[in-house]
Amino acid sequence: MKKKNKLIFIVVVIVVSVIAMFDALNILDDSPYKAVPHGGHNHYVPQDRDMDMPLDAFPTEEPRKDERILPDGRVVKK
Repeated sequence: MKKKNKLIFIVVVIVVSVIAMFDALNILDDSPYKAVPHGGHNHYVPQDRDMDMPLDAFPTEEPRKDERILPDGRVVKK
């Protein structure tokens, strides 16, 4: 019985760890952009952000439903 409880505990720890890792790496995030905290405000950056662009190049307001953020920070109509 002790071995069974130990095995169940190990499996639960592994499953929780994998879920936490996926969440931390945004692997399961299907939104087109994410909010990145920067001081007292957020910048909204696309998932395919150009890492050569500074964070200040990205908007501080969420794009509207008919807009999208390009990898270089420009907001354009869909």
